[in-house]
Amino acid sequence: MGKPTGFKEFKRVTEKYRDVSIRVKDYGEIFTGTHDLEHLKTQGARCMDCGVPFCQSENGCPVDNLIPEWNHLIYTEQWRTALNRLHKTNNFPEFTGRVCPAPCEGSCVLGITNPAVTIKNIENAIVDRGFAENWIQARPPENRTGKKVAIIGSGPAGMAAAAQLNKVGHTVTVYERADRIGGLLMYGIPNMKLGKDVVQRRVDLLAEEGVNFVTNADVGGSGTMPEGKTAVDVNQLKQENDAVLFATGATKARDLEIPGRDLNGVHFAMEFLTANTKSLLDSDLADGHYISAQDKNVIVIGGGDTGTDCIGTSLRHGCKSMVNFELLSQSPTERAEDNPWPLWPLIHRIDYGHEESNDKFGRDPREYRILTKEFIDDGNGNVAGVKIVEVQWTKVDDRWNMAEIDGTEKVWPADLVLLSMGFVGPEHYASDAVNLDYDEHSNYQAEHGQYTTNVESVFAAGDCRRGQSLVVWGINEGRGAAREIDNYLMGDSLLP
Repeated sequence: MGKPTGFKEFKRVTEKYRDVSIRVKDYGEIFTGTHDLEHLKTQGARCMDCGVPFCQSENGCPVDNLIPEWNHLIYTEQWRTALNRLHKTNNFPEFTGRVCPAPCEGSCVLGITNPAVTIKNIENAIVDRGFAENWIQARPPENRTGKKVAIIGSGPAGMAAAAQLNKVGHTVTVYERADRIGGLLMYGIPNMKLGKDVVQRRVDLLAEEGVNFVTNADVGGSGTMPEGKTAVDVNQLKQENDAVLFATGATKARDLEIPGRDLNGVHFAMEFLTANTKSLLDSDLADGHYISAQDKNVIVIGGGDTGTDCIGTSLRHGCKSMVNFELLSQSPTERAEDNPWPLWPLIHRIDYGHEESNDKFGRDPREYRILTKEFIDDGNGNVAGVKIVEVQWTKVDDRWNMAEIDGTEKVWPADLVLLSMGFVGPEHYASDAVNLDYDEHSNYQAEHGQYTTNVESVFAAGDCRRGQSLVVWGINEGRGAAREIDNYLMGDSLLP
C-alpha cells in the first residue's frame, strides 16, 4: 500500500495544532482546520505493503477501519473513494479523527522500527474534505420496515446504533436527558478538541435521514422534574417499541472519599466540563452558569484525557496556577519490555493541555506518585489546600505495591479541585425500572457481540455495558448492537 519505498523515503510529520499562545485564548478547535493535500499524500505513501495490517487488527482499530486501503487511495489522490471506504466501517470519522488516541498507530507495522503512519491525520482530512466538497449528504432509507426502536442515550454508541438501524428502515427514536444531542461528544469533550458545530452537523444529517431525537427526556426519572425536562417511563418505552437499546454511558464518576470532600470548590471533572460547555453554547459564558477557574489555584486529581481537558479549560478561564496529581509513576519515553508491539504503547505523552500549561507557567503541570490525603478547609467551608504524600511503587511477584514515603507530606494551595479519576459504571435508575442484571463492575450485563440483556427485547451497548472506554469503542458497540437488534427484529441482518 502507498508507495512501496515510501516508508524509507519520507519521515513521519503530523499536522500541527494552532499556535499554543493563540489557541489558549479561545475555545476554537486546537486543530488548524486546514489540510495540506500534498503533505497528506506523502504521509499516505509511508503505508507499507506489510502483508498483515495490524492497524486494523484486534489491537488496532476497534471499528476495523480499512486503513491501508484509504492510505493508498490518498496517495493516489482518490479522495472520494477513500471517503466511501472510510464510511464503510465508521459512521463518524469526524469524531474519531479528532478525539481518538489512535490505537491503530500503536499497532502500525512500521512502528516496530520507525514512527508509525499518521493514520489519524489522514482519517480526519478525508472526512473534513468530504463535508467541504459536499460529498456527504443525507441518504434516507427507501423503505420502512414498520419496526420501532427506542435508544436511551445519544453518545457515540447510541448515535451509531441509530444511524445503522435507520439505514435498514427501522423507525428509531433517541432519547437524551440533556438539552442537546451528543452525550459525551457534546458535553463531555470540550470544544477545543471537538467543535460542537461538528457534532451538530452529524446530528442534523441523521435527523434529515429520519432519526427522531428527543431532548430533555429523563428516561426512568421520577418525582418533580427540573424545569424543561420530562420524565419518560422506561416500561412504556418497552411496550411501545419492538426493541430498546440502553446506551446511557458510564456516567457515575469515581469519588475520592477523604476528609474535606464536602468542601466548596471540590468538584467532579464532568461537573466542571459540562457546565462550561453548556454556558459557552448558551451564552458564550455570559450567563455565569459555570464553575470558574479564573484567578484560582487549580489542582486536577487524575490524568487521562479528562484531566487534560480540565487543564485546558482552566487555562482558558485564566487560572492562577495549575497542578495535576497522578498516582502512578511517569511512564517511560520508550516501550517497556513488558509492553511490546502491537500492544498500545504505554509511554510518556505531552497532550495539548500539558503544552499549554507549560507555555503559561513554564512547567509541565503533572506531579507523579502523589496520594491525596485530605482537603484543607479555609475555615469558612471552602477548600484552601490539598494535603498529599508521595508514594513509592515496587513490583513483587509481578504485582505492583504502593507505600507512602515518610517525611514527604505536603499541603498544596488550592481554590478549586477537580476530580478526574475515571468512572465506575452507569447510573441505575432507568435500568432498575426494567430489572436489568448487572455484572461484577455494576455495568449492564450483556455479552459483547450479542448485546442482549436478561430482559426480552432490551439490549445494551457502549460504556454502560463495557465500562469507561473510547469513543471508537462506543461506535463499535453501537454498530454491533444495531446488527443484533436488526437480526432480532427481522430474523436476519445484512448490517456489518
